Amino acid sequence: MPETRTARVALVGDRSPHVRSHTRIPHLIETLRAHDGLALDAYWMATDDVPDTGVEGFDGVWVLPGTPYRSEAGALSALRTARERGVPLLGTCGGFQHALLEYARHVCGIAGASNAETTPDADQQIVVPLACSLVGHEGVVLVEPGSRVEQILGTERSVERYHCAYGMNASYADTLRAHGMRFTGHDDEGEIRVAELPEHPFYLVTLFQPELAGDGDLCHPIVRAFAAAAVAHAARGATV
Repeated sequence: MPETRTARVALVGDRSPHVRSHTRIPHLIETLRAHDGLALDAYWMATDDVPDTGVEGFDGVWVLPGTPYRSEAGALSALRTARERGVPLLGTCGGFQHALLEYARHVCGIAGASNAETTPDADQQIVVPLACSLVGHEGVVLVEPGSRVEQILGTERSVERYHCAYGMNASYADTLRAHGMRFTGHDDEGEIRVAELPEHPFYLVTLFQPELAGDGDLCHPIVRAFAAAAVAHAARGATV
């Protein structure tokens, strides 16, 4: 398969050999190049290395699992840059949680929006402990017809892998919806598992971890779709 334009992608997270997601990604990047013809020049960026002005010069931003982050502010800055500048964004697990937090603060105007993992006594908790921990679990995800995630998966039902104990506080869902966020994936009890911004070129965040799917010799469709969006961004010459 002919190789396309190389995309510069920021992998935002505090890299650790103890986080399975982190250890899988180098092989996934090679798989994308060899199997899908999608070339990514991936740069790992610790959350406490993200400038206050956000990530610069990238065609895609992937905010990774591995919370609590060393710098919540750094993760939020990266997410805000990608959202505001139309840079393809993928957030998985901790990236999903912090995307909701960033959106609540900077779009919905909830200045005190917080994360129970780091501020358990705060009043406006957007991210809260799950009723049942999903650490090391698989679960059904039901996706909305016509959504971006449904188009990517090609199905309205999927089984996905998790490694998390925190998720969205559903009492804030209507507020985020009213400001444009769409919740397009739920478990079989209606708990939110996927969020996207329809007007954004590619903004998709999942509580589950698509990077853990399979043995890594084939990329999960969501990872592949993100890589394709980053390459398309690079081809347009629209780096931030």
